Amino acid sequence: MLRLLFDENLNQRILRGLKLRLPSLDYMLAQDVGLKGIEDTEVLAWAATENRILVTHDLKTIPRYAYARVDNGQAMAGVIAFAETLPIGQAIEELATMIECSEQDEWVNQVVYLPL
Repeated sequence: MLRLLFDENLNQRILRGLKLRLPSLDYMLAQDVGLKGIEDTEVLAWAATENRILVTHDLKTIPRYAYARVDNGQAMAGVIAFAETLPIGQAIEELATMIECSEQDEWVNQVVYLPL
């Protein structure tokens, strides 16, 4: 199962739906590990250190900083990004499928946008 870090801006209804669907979900919340209000570059660095894929609604800066980490040869565990306007049910369904059907190492240096 994928190891995830949910960005502080992520809609919590999506997380609740995922937990109902996948009770053994391996996740952390940015705000619970001291990352609330921290620069995006630091969130990505923490995620890389902890080998957690960042799940975010931030389409403007997170992908750019993630690609910069890769370009600079820094570790990047992966990013799943999607707009807040993506319907909650669709977000839950696509995330659950990705979590169940992929392995952690497949996400290294990848930024994936939903919907697929």
